[in-house]
Amino acid sequence: MKKVLFISFYWPPSGKASIHWPLKMIKYLPDYGWQPTVLVSKDDSFTAKDESLLNEIPGELEVIKSDFWDPFVYYKKFLGKEKDEILVASEAMSKTNKSLKHKFALWVRLNLFIPDARMGWYRPAVKEASEYLKNNKIDAIVSNGPPHISHLIGKKLSKKFNIPLVSVFIDPWVDISYYIGQKRNKLTLAVDNKLEKSVMKHSSRVVVVTNTLKDYFINKYPFIKNKIHVLRWGYNEDDFSKVENINSNEKVILHAGNIFDFQNIPEFWKTIKKQIEKGNKLKLKFIGTVSPAVKKTIEEIGLTGYTEYVGFLPYEEVLKELCKASYLLVCATEPRHFPGKLYEYMRAGKPIIAFGNDNAEVAEVLNETKSGILFRYEDTAEEFFEEAEKIKTDLEKVKQFDRKVISENLAVILNNIC
Repeated sequence: MKKVLFISFYWPPSGKASIHWPLKMIKYLPDYGWQPTVLVSKDDSFTAKDESLLNEIPGELEVIKSDFWDPFVYYKKFLGKEKDEILVASEAMSKTNKSLKHKFALWVRLNLFIPDARMGWYRPAVKEASEYLKNNKIDAIVSNGPPHISHLIGKKLSKKFNIPLVSVFIDPWVDISYYIGQKRNKLTLAVDNKLEKSVMKHSSRVVVVTNTLKDYFINKYPFIKNKIHVLRWGYNEDDFSKVENINSNEKVILHAGNIFDFQNIPEFWKTIKKQIEKGNKLKLKFIGTVSPAVKKTIEEIGLTGYTEYVGFLPYEEVLKELCKASYLLVCATEPRHFPGKLYEYMRAGKPIIAFGNDNAEVAEVLNETKSGILFRYEDTAEEFFEEAEKIKTDLEKVKQFDRKVISENLAVILNNIC
């Protein structure tokens, strides 16, 4: 059996959503002739913990853990937060907070941390992995980002030990969505673009999770046209086999994950208020983090009494909540963005209310699976409540996105470079 080294900053018990793809690829790849090892960081101070995910790690898996310099330890001190206090991603990147401390911390993050705030993982990870690779044969390396420092680690190890690299981009690099509306200086952008291009050049294969992201990278770097592949983010069918699909008497509109300032949908919040005034017993529910701007708008519209902020939940509990909800809400940030949660949403089989300007790929998949409707950010989406009862998800179409299927396709890519 051939061997592959995965590089993933986040790892259980981190509850970060971005660990689910590498975790499931690692789980299923042995079925297709590849035995993984994984390089991860030791516990970080940013993400909430989900201890249940520890049960997903294969017992025979070799896990290499390296130290790293964690800037968020100092970030917390600077802002006067407690050592064990969980940081909120949507608040950390918010422009609503006008305090000088927040603005300074945000400037530092945008302009001094290249490629991202996990840059302090580079040296320890390369050192720890190098010791391992000196004594163990590895046939391929897969780097998973963001954080995109993973790709720089992968490139260094690939060059040093002459091992082919597959770089997996869940999100863009230089202009990732949370930079929307933010300012980075020209020097920072120049350095970041140079690093991104170097990874693109060196990678034997580049993997992205959407067709629009593929087109974006080919347009930026035409030389990758023949080595870039789309493997969907997907979901895990096995996880849903443990969850009952429950119909609740309460009409809950559920949003799971982070929602940022730039994903605010005031016209839709107004529509919900109107529906409630007409006697439609609706309730808004947020799992995960909610930005200050979104909370403020909801309060101003008069929805506070009809809104529940749950905060972080373990993944298994999130799936249960999806299956209990009446409607599922998602906000795509821009045309290249296909929210990962949308796959779980579709598999939950509840009508989906999606927002995203010019996001043809989200619209296409929602239409193909008959699972929901996409609106523009400025839309009221009033017609959703007229059409909701007619929305019946085609679960057989959804099952093409099962990560077991996707891992088989990853194995094909690995076979072609080794």
